[in-house]
Amino acid sequence: MESDLGNRFSKRRRIALIVTLGLLTGLGPFTIDLYLPAFPVIKQQWALSDAQIQVTLSATTIGFALGQLIVGPLSDRLGRRWPLVVCSAVHVLASVMVAIAPSVGFLTAMRALQGIGAAGGAVVAMAMARDLFSGRPLVVMLSRLALINGLAPIVAPIVGSWMVSFMPWQGIFWALACYGSLVVLLIFVVTVETRPPSERTTGGLAPLLGGFGSVLGDRVSLGAITVSAFAFGGLFSYVSSSSVLLQEVYGLSAQGFGAVFAICSCGVFIGVQSGSRLATRFGPQWVLAGSTVLMMLAGGAVLLLNAAHAGWQPLVPALFAFTLAFGSSAPCTQLLTLMNHRDRSGTAASLQGSTTMLMGSLVGPLIGLVPMTSAAPMGTAMLACAVCATLALWLVLRPWTLPRGLI
Repeated sequence: MESDLGNRFSKRRRIALIVTLGLLTGLGPFTIDLYLPAFPVIKQQWALSDAQIQVTLSATTIGFALGQLIVGPLSDRLGRRWPLVVCSAVHVLASVMVAIAPSVGFLTAMRALQGIGAAGGAVVAMAMARDLFSGRPLVVMLSRLALINGLAPIVAPIVGSWMVSFMPWQGIFWALACYGSLVVLLIFVVTVETRPPSERTTGGLAPLLGGFGSVLGDRVSLGAITVSAFAFGGLFSYVSSSSVLLQEVYGLSAQGFGAVFAICSCGVFIGVQSGSRLATRFGPQWVLAGSTVLMMLAGGAVLLLNAAHAGWQPLVPALFAFTLAFGSSAPCTQLLTLMNHRDRSGTAASLQGSTTMLMGSLVGPLIGLVPMTSAAPMGTAMLACAVCATLALWLVLRPWTLPRGLI
């Protein structure tokens, strides 16, 4: 079913909607990654190991993943706006609780609740885009959301490193509470209900489970979700490891760490823009074929440079190449996931989002089990995830079976 509801809005209204959906999309990644530069401070304050500090990160990603599985189907049934409001309000409350956490156990629990609260924005923003647009306008909207979703994990540690340079780490979570409050306000002021009652799903648990089965039973969606999950796993390997690697192993300052992230963030930006343009010309499946190869080459380069003891400077181009490849893959996997499921776009979006977050929650602790004395753990995880994404593309999605003119 085609949709042109979004094209009926004025240009000013569309811009406001893009900004709002972008902020909703970025809430989750900022919640997860903004405090990465504070790892050394938190470790010292509570005498934590690398594995223990990774658990606080994984708690957020697990909450984010589970929250999406709940919110996605609910948004198909209850509409888009009220699940957004409730989730965002939970996020604000949890952010305040983290800021005043008396122990690492309480902090970990509230980080999980934060992740659940942030899940609404990630799922419903994609579902709203599918409700409002189709064809090329949908590609454009998804490319904007993918840009923010890809840039946020990179930019968040840059902002976090700047914040911890002049305030206690708790200030990060007061800032997240303000971010969440702004999102709640914009939901009421800018968004409209894009899921009318006539299109909402009905029934009990069976239809909800049937929605998951419908999406996962579609080879195109399943392949896109799997590629997306492993691509994000590779990105998360870099994001979760780089703070300790660059600051504690290579001796960079918080500002130097932020500068490296700034360079890599350009890779995501360029990748998303080029990937969405190439998808309209060659088809998203063939863009994924190129991006997965580049991810493998970049992951292998990290391992080779580490084995050669080349230092941190030569690692930056390899990391840039990986983020570029990830960025180009993001709008393509989103488009392929949603392509056949406009009637269950919330469910489809939730499956993609939760799967990618669960992959991140697994990768982080696994890397944390290995002492971070070199770039080898990070590079190994990046290469392994890239290889798995490539296998998923060719064995599950099978790009040659899809028509070139998907858009």
